[in-house]
Amino acid sequence: MEFETAKSRVQELRDLLNQYGYEYYVLDQPSVPDAEYDKLMNELIEIEESFPELKTADSPTQRIGGQVLDAFEKVQHQTSMLSLGNAFNEEDLRDFDRRVRQAVGDEFSYVCELKIDGLAVSLRYEDGYLVLGATRGDGTTGENITENLKTIRSIPLRIKEPLSMEVRGEAFMPRKSFEALNEAKMERDEVPFANPRNAAAGSLRQLDPKIAAKRNLDIFVYAMTDTGELEIDSHSESLNLLDELGFKTNRERQTCETIDDVIAYIESWQTQRPELSYDIDGIVVKVDSFDQQAELGTTAKSPRWAIAYKFPAEEVVTKLVNIELTVGRTGVITPTAILEPVQVAGTTVQRASLHNEDLIREKDIRIGDYVVVKKAGDIIPEVVNVIEEKRTGEEQEFTMPTHCPECESELVRLEGEVALRCINPSCPAQIREGLIHFVSRNAMNIDGLGEKVISQLFREQLIKDVADIYTLTKQQLIELERMGEKSADNLIAAIGASKKNSLERLLFGLGIRHVGAKAAKTLAQHFETIDKLTKATYDELVAINEIGAKMADAIVAYFTQEEVQELIHELKEYGVNLTYKGPKLVSVENVDSVFAGKTVVLTGKLEQLSRNEAKAQIEALGGKVTGSVSKKTDLVVAGEEAGSKLTKANELEIEVWDEARLLTELNK
Repeated sequence: MEFETAKSRVQELRDLLNQYGYEYYVLDQPSVPDAEYDKLMNELIEIEESFPELKTADSPTQRIGGQVLDAFEKVQHQTSMLSLGNAFNEEDLRDFDRRVRQAVGDEFSYVCELKIDGLAVSLRYEDGYLVLGATRGDGTTGENITENLKTIRSIPLRIKEPLSMEVRGEAFMPRKSFEALNEAKMERDEVPFANPRNAAAGSLRQLDPKIAAKRNLDIFVYAMTDTGELEIDSHSESLNLLDELGFKTNRERQTCETIDDVIAYIESWQTQRPELSYDIDGIVVKVDSFDQQAELGTTAKSPRWAIAYKFPAEEVVTKLVNIELTVGRTGVITPTAILEPVQVAGTTVQRASLHNEDLIREKDIRIGDYVVVKKAGDIIPEVVNVIEEKRTGEEQEFTMPTHCPECESELVRLEGEVALRCINPSCPAQIREGLIHFVSRNAMNIDGLGEKVISQLFREQLIKDVADIYTLTKQQLIELERMGEKSADNLIAAIGASKKNSLERLLFGLGIRHVGAKAAKTLAQHFETIDKLTKATYDELVAINEIGAKMADAIVAYFTQEEVQELIHELKEYGVNLTYKGPKLVSVENVDSVFAGKTVVLTGKLEQLSRNEAKAQIEALGGKVTGSVSKKTDLVVAGEEAGSKLTKANELEIEVWDEARLLTELNK
């Protein structure tokens, strides 16, 4: 075959295969038999092998599975992947509705969508081509799983318009695929997956994409992250556009005018849920208008304009055979129920937290009782109540100990707390739990250094504090149980990479009492280096927004300890970054800029700056950039082909600049 003939045939085959794939995997309306599709695919593979220069990233052959990876690289999300607040009953939904009405009035509507029980992913397109697919991760940083996501045939490798955009979706495993996968596992005497969600997550984290390709995953795309250039005004419009671009969205969505309509929709799907070919665990409710979404805003963790209604948890009965005690990193003693294994919401449950002694007394829980167990939010096992009529008289009442089960130190109950606490700073359990926290995803995020490996290292006395992690050698790791040479290499690389983390991750990882991830970032932004933070006074700390008296006391007390000063010195010696790397904290009062304290909207196409560059520069000068025009907008910057946002700005008599005026102000 001549090159020009091959080139023409390749394009013809790709167009046919893309169209047939869209009809089969997205529309569920195949127009040709499988044999015809397979015949055309094989022809395309043969031509591309004969003419490698004709291979392109959007070819249907690229879905078969790329090369095996050594590890997943970390990627930053351009827009944070926030989690949703939860509603568990009608009262929660009506409270949400009341909050929305207080903020935006009575003229609005909701969009209700099925909450798919899968794995949230982000897909980035440039000029219409898929260039990156990532996991949610911690919401800010995910893992690059592009090659695995390409194996999902309902994800377009090229969309129908040459747009640069990022979309979000839920990857999942249909029930038929899950059943077939587990049947194959059991035939090979392997442990089956507990549920489709775990199977989907496990498939997308395979380092060999060919394994993911065999798992027959699917996806529903549910959002765009930046609609500025598209000039659409609502979530429902964005979903319709996603359909037009070739994405697979869930067509069971419904626009609801009132919260009563929302509740009716939820009740109908609670009944229909078993009839679906995939698992859902609730309903997502979103305010439709983008302007009203902008007006409602977000918290640090979730949008105020959306909520996830979780279906009532499945409840089962099992026997409580024992109560064990664990010591947390802050010394809190937590009792845990040991249960006869039982299936709850798709997984086997053998343990459930009992939280504290007061809860055990309140529910009169005894060893040997038959108890009702559910998963709170379909995730965390919880003992609901005791079945007293099943008691035989042989059940044993449980009494909390007076001394720590790990170090034998006397336990105390601090004023205002219900928990018993070990206050021995040398308690082995607290040190071990602190190490596990330090390497966790939201802290230093060291892949491969999980609870089991940390416990082994601690037990073998290879690490005694977090600084020791940075002294580990490959040889020490290889000698651990189930640690091969490749795993050791990957772990050493992950430890090395963690040295470059921004300061807020380290602060959170140190486990300072009362300092969560959000407060750690606030402190890192404000002080910028750990040296400045260690010298901060109580008065300086409480003067910072979001830092209260208890937290300030805890921070001062923590950094005055000699062992902490020594730890920081060691971390510095081992090359761990102790400086904040994120965007600088801008104090509006101290910014001499026309943007200080202003809310700005960018619309249309900018010639000199990308949208992200313009946003970063405006925010560096004290401005806030949002995606929708509302009464709270102070300024609109309109590029070429600006549409409805410019119209609305004129209607509201909001000041409008062109790009030239923007550049003039930015360069002052």
